[in-house]
Parts: sequence; C-alpha cells; structure tokens
Amino acid sequence: MAISKEMNVNEGIRAREVRLIDSNGDQLGVKSRQEALEIAATRNLDLVLVAPNAKPPVCRIMDYGKYRFEQQKKDREARKKQKVINIKEVRLSPGIEDHDFNTKLRNARKFLEKGDKVKVSIRFRGRAITHKDLGRDVLERMAEACNDISTVEQKPKMEGRSMFLMLAPTNDK
Repeated sequence: MAISKEMNVNEGIRAREVRLIDSNGDQLGVKSRQEALEIAATRNLDLVLVAPNAKPPVCRIMDYGKYRFEQQKKDREARKKQKVINIKEVRLSPGIEDHDFNTKLRNARKFLEKGDKVKVSIRFRGRAITHKDLGRDVLERMAEACNDISTVEQKPKMEGRSMFLMLAPTNDK
C-alpha cells in the first residue's frame, strides 16, 4: 500500500531487487524486495524507495509517518520565514506640480517603509511624448527624494508611451 504520492512505500515498490539501507544508515546489501519487506516488518518500520533511478534501486528502512511529519514541519518553517514582496505603483505626469508630487512622494515612501517595491511611472499623453527629458527629470527627482530609504533597482526606461523606474527598499532593519 502506498502511503504517499511522492515516494513509493512498502508494497508500492515494484523493483525485484533493492539495495537496502538500515534505519541507522548502515548498508545491508542487495536484497530481494520480499526479503527487504520482511526485514522492515520485523522492525515495525516502513520500506521506503529513496533512489528509484539507481541500479539496483535504493530503499531505506524508516518510520515513514514520522519522516513525513518532519518534512511538513520543515516546509512550514520555511514558509514562515518567507517575505512576500509586493510591487506598488505610483503614477506621475511629466508636468506634475509640487503639491501633487509631494503627495505621490509621501505614498511612495509609505510603501517603501512597509517593505514593498515601488514602480514609479509616467504616462505620456498626446504631444508630451516629445519631451521625454521632462519625464526623466521627474523620475530622477522622485528617486533622489527617496534615496535615504530606497535604492534604484531599474533606471528610468521607456516602454511604449510610458517611462518607469523601480525603487527597492534598503534593508537597514
């Protein structure tokens, strides 16, 4: 009976001969599948296929339920330590006024302090596309205003009718 989909266990092992490893890590040599199952049964443990592509396949005698539990515990710990990084976007225009710029700057700083990356973008409408230098100046001004809490991950770059820049928070924590 196979307990899990990931590893073949006990009766789920189809190989005729297997290289057997003891629960302590000692090699018991090449045994027939039936003999290996009997050895595992006498020790009240499971026979687990650990290297199916080896010649002959390698099986280990272990408490499979305990092994699965330990693996799940490790996976949970790894997920706890993960940090999900979101990308927030702040949109500007090439001819943005100071007050509007400061509002957008405040939002960008708030996102960076929370640990999110910020994509600052400028959308050029109509004839404004002929003045890309104005848009680049606004983006550089934003990067300069945030440089104490962020680093520029991607310099200002045109993509279609918009120009954008990526800011990543600095890890001073």
